[in-house]
Formats: sequence, C-alpha cells, structure tokens
Amino acid sequence: QVLLVESGGGLVQAGGSLRLSCAASGRTFSRFGMGWFRQGPGKERDVVATISWNGASIFYVDSVKGRFTISRDNAKNTVYLQMNSLKPEDTAVYYCAAGDTAQAIISKRGVAAWGKGTLVTVSS
Repeated sequence: QVLLVESGGGLVQAGGSLRLSCAASGRTFSRFGMGWFRQGPGKERDVVATISWNGASIFYVDSVKGRFTISRDNAKNTVYLQMNSLKPEDTAVYYCAAGDTAQAIISKRGVAAWGKGTLVTVSS
C-alpha cells in the first residue's frame, strides 16, 4: 500500500503561484502513475493532471493547460504541481492520487490511493 501526504497549499492572490508537493511512502513509488485532483465547494472531485511512471506521458484538464505543470522526482518519491496564474476558480482542496497507470487515474476508478488533501484558496 502506498501512503500519500500533500503539502504546499495556502492562500494566494489571483495571479499568484503555489507549488504543491505529494510525498509517497510504502510500495515502489516509481512504478505508479500519479495524479492531482481537486474538489471545489459543492463540486465533485475532478482530475487536474496526471503523469506516467517515467514522466513521458502527461495529461492536463483544459482549464489548467498553460498554467499548471505536473512533475515527479522518483528519487525523492515525490510528485509536484506547480500552479501559476492562479484564478479564484482554482480554489479547492487538492488531492494527490496514485494508480497503476496515469491513464487509469483519469477516470478515478483507477486510483489505488488518495492523499488527505491540501486546501488552496485564491482570492480575487
């Protein structure tokens, strides 16, 4: 079983930046596809970005393309989400997710483990 712990959330003004980190422990991190999801107030938990085990395959939801960057460091068992040009509509709890493949994670059904989430609040 893999354990995921997110960090880096906080309050930021619109146009600002934050970098989220997700530290993994347990089973071999480098074999997992990883992803970031978010859940805004009164909304469902939706995928934001995913990355394959070697970083070769990356997916972004349209609303964050060009603003967010997902990356991973397998030596540090950590996946990151760099968020730039933040907007109030990016306000949400951000969750880290792990699964067999990055493609499987996108549908949520392929998520094998979730972190507890970190809150990102973007003020206007």
